[in-house]
Formats: sequence, C-alpha cells, structure tokens
Amino acid sequence: MSRYDPRAKLSTLQSLVIQPAMYAALRSLLTGAHILPLPTVLHNAKMLGRTFGGSRMNRKRVSMAIDRLGIAMPNLSYEERAELVLQSYEHLAMLAIELAIMPRYLTEDAWTDYVELGSLDTVIRPLIDEHPTLLLTGHSGNWETLGYTMALLGFRMHVLYRPLDLRPADAWLRQTRARRGLELIDKFGAMHKLPKLLANGESIGFVADQNAGDRGMQVPFFGRLASSYKSIGLLAIQNRARIIIGNARRLTTNPNEGVKLKYRIEIYDRIDPQDWESQPDPLFYITARYRRAIEESVRKAPEQYLWMHRIWKSRPRHERLNKPFPQNLQAKLEALPWMTAEEIERIIDQSDRDRAYMTQHKITHFK
Repeated sequence: MSRYDPRAKLSTLQSLVIQPAMYAALRSLLTGAHILPLPTVLHNAKMLGRTFGGSRMNRKRVSMAIDRLGIAMPNLSYEERAELVLQSYEHLAMLAIELAIMPRYLTEDAWTDYVELGSLDTVIRPLIDEHPTLLLTGHSGNWETLGYTMALLGFRMHVLYRPLDLRPADAWLRQTRARRGLELIDKFGAMHKLPKLLANGESIGFVADQNAGDRGMQVPFFGRLASSYKSIGLLAIQNRARIIIGNARRLTTNPNEGVKLKYRIEIYDRIDPQDWESQPDPLFYITARYRRAIEESVRKAPEQYLWMHRIWKSRPRHERLNKPFPQNLQAKLEALPWMTAEEIERIIDQSDRDRAYMTQHKITHFK
C-alpha cells in the first residue's frame, strides 16, 4: 500500500488550479498595458519602480546597491549613487512591462518604430554565414530586445534562459518568442544541447554577467574581481565560435514628450578565434574581454543596470583563505593587452581590502 504524500497532492493542486488562476490574474492585470496609451503605462511603471525602490521595506537592497556603485564608480557622490539606484528600479519596472507587451509592438512591420540599429557592420557576416556565433549581453538595457530584434531581422537565435516558475506564463513566453524565430533554451541541462547547435553553425545568446559561483573564473569587472562563466569561453574555443557583445539601450526622450518605448542596439566588441589563439591563456583572455565589453555597455547607461544583483558575491580562493594576491593571476592580468599598470594596481588593492574585510568579519562571500 502506497504512502500518502501531501507534497504530490499540493503539486497537483498547483498545476491544475493555483497556477492557471495566477496566470489568468496576471493576464488580466496586463490587459491595462494594452488598453491604456503606452507612454502612460510606462510612466506609471516608472513611478511605481521608484516608489518601491525608495520604500522602507527595500532599504537594505538599496543600501547594498549604493555600496556596489561605490566600488564601480568611486567618483560619484553618495547622493548621485543613490539616485542611480532609484533610476535602476524605475528601469526594472518599465522593463517588466516591456517584456510582456513586446510581441505586440516588435513586429516585422513596426519594429523600426521602437528600435534603432547602431553600427552592425562587424556582426552581420558572422550571423548570416554558417560560422557558430555567441551573442552576449548583460543585465543592462533590455537584453531580450537584443535577441528578439536579431530574430526579427531573420537571424535564427537560440537564447539561454531560466524557465519561469509560473508554468502557463512560461509556456506563453516560449510560444510568443518562437513565433519570431527566437528559441528559448532551458539553462538547466543546456550544456548538452549547446555544442550540437554550435556544430550546426547556429547563433546562441547569453546574459553573461551573473555571478558564476566559487568555481567561476575571476576576472576584472569595474576594478574588482568578479566570478564569471568559464562555459562561454570553453564553448567558443571548442567550436572556434565568434563572440559578439552588445546591448539594447533605452533612449532618453524629451521630458515634455513623456516616456517612450525606444531602444538602440549597440555592439561593443567582437572576438574572433584568431584573437585568442595566440594568447598565453585563451580562456582567461576571452572571459576577461567579454566582461570588459559588458562593463563598457553599463558605463554607457548606468541607470539601466540592475545594481541590486550580487555581482561580486563569490570571492577568489586567495581572498577566502586570507592569502596574498597570487603571482600567476597578476601575470594573467598583465598579459591582457588593454590592461594598464594603474588598473592592475587598483584590482590588487581592492582584492587586499576585500580579503581583510572577509577575515575581519569571518565571511567567505559578499552580499
């Protein structure tokens, strides 16, 4: 006789009743985004984002985001950093609306009303030939607009994503993106699918600025070591894939015109196999270079970056073990063609201060 499992019953209840009800409520809520004028919807979302960002319940997250900006942009005053964080919450709220309504506005006939194309001369060829290509971006601007627009231009895109917990909403997300040629790939188990896609000359998109954990590769990001994905560089090396780093940046408008849905796609770097093949450590070179390009895109519009993310959470092994900055890591930094002595000194100094702070407070990770 089988044992009664309340978790199985709850799972069934969620699948058959709770999740469909939540999805119906969500769709009803978003109906207003289709009925009201778009500038009004975006303006209200912007105000809601600022209100939430400045609320008492959010003080801790805002404080930590301000501290992160203090590392990334030390030249800014506390007041300037606080304002950037609130603008980041405004951006996040508008972004949530845009992701929901995107299929309605970004169509084959109307997308040019909402998206400007920067200089794409260096990336068109890799996307139309059969050479495997990795398209990277960060949590800056509207990362989905980048892949979505490329798909509208006729470039079949496969994009790594984390499935939504709300299954009906996840199914809707997959279906609406697939109609435009944007195939979403579940990040869990994706490493088994990606090599086959690259072997067939397909293009794959990543949001590549998340914290990669204790096993990630530590490379510079705003003058501080940040754990970054090795898998991107490994895929590129194994498949001799080109890497393109870009983003879709929201364009500011005249205050008298109200908030508009308008983005500009810009490419910040293109990394070809011949760029890394002559490097002493190709994997470190690729990882550091794509992180550098993402940093450049963030500097272009820091108010459109999600500073609430724990981008420096996982620390290098030498910091966790309270050991001096490794000479081999310093040599790798010195081998990067774009690094200056002043930048390397700043990274080492920041690492020493991080190591001392963790030792003093008996921690191994940052918030």
